[in-house]
Amino acid sequence: MNSINVKKFGFALGLTVALLYLGCMIVMMSADKDGSINFFNSLLHGLDTTSIIRMDVSLWEALLGIIQTFIIGWLTGACIAAFYNAQIKKI
Repeated sequence: MNSINVKKFGFALGLTVALLYLGCMIVMMSADKDGSINFFNSLLHGLDTTSIIRMDVSLWEALLGIIQTFIIGWLTGACIAAFYNAQIKKI
């Protein structure tokens, strides 16, 4: 079996979750509060997001959020790859 490149896998997962965050931003920018609530309620299998959706997110908060999301995704991907590689039996 081949090993996974830890940095590349981390980067790929970081970019993927950052794109998901960007998609969330686009939904909230293009829909009103009720539309956002309906979208996220259906996405989260009936979890009521009415009390936690805040539409007045500043640009600074959004940029900081996408950076933080990328970092968490990168670290998660790096851990997955490292744990996978640790389980490979060397021949």
